[in-house]
Amino acid sequence: MSLVSGIHHVAVVTADIDRFIDFYTDVFEMPVIFQETTPSFRHALLLAGSQSVLHAAEMPNNIHSSGLPDMFGRGHIDHLALNAPTESAFQIIRRKLIDRGVSDGAIADLGPVLNLSFSDPDGMHIEVCLIVDASLQGFHQPRPYLETINQ
Repeated sequence: MSLVSGIHHVAVVTADIDRFIDFYTDVFEMPVIFQETTPSFRHALLLAGSQSVLHAAEMPNNIHSSGLPDMFGRGHIDHLALNAPTESAFQIIRRKLIDRGVSDGAIADLGPVLNLSFSDPDGMHIEVCLIVDASLQGFHQPRPYLETINQ
């Protein structure tokens, strides 16, 4: 039995967030569930199904903001995030990542989602998410999660 229930989100870099949102909301009817402008970048979360999210970040001068045509030559995905189906699975995964030394175990509270980051053996940034509010409403900037989970 797998400890994850699917991909939570895929983060992509775009040169034009408005164009990106227009395309995905028009073609796929993905609702925008969060949008923000920070001093560093603009980004948005688009709901792709009941629990998956497309996370787009606008970075016009980033070399990865335009896709390349050749399969396996298109560049590196910024990161991906996996859904943990239960708090218990989230706790097990967290403990395993800490034990392997690939995560400090810090949990970020994003509102409806708790997030744990790690680096895989190739150095790719990956996140594990636990959905705590199925409506996926109320996303906010990451805050330290104060409750103790499986210390």
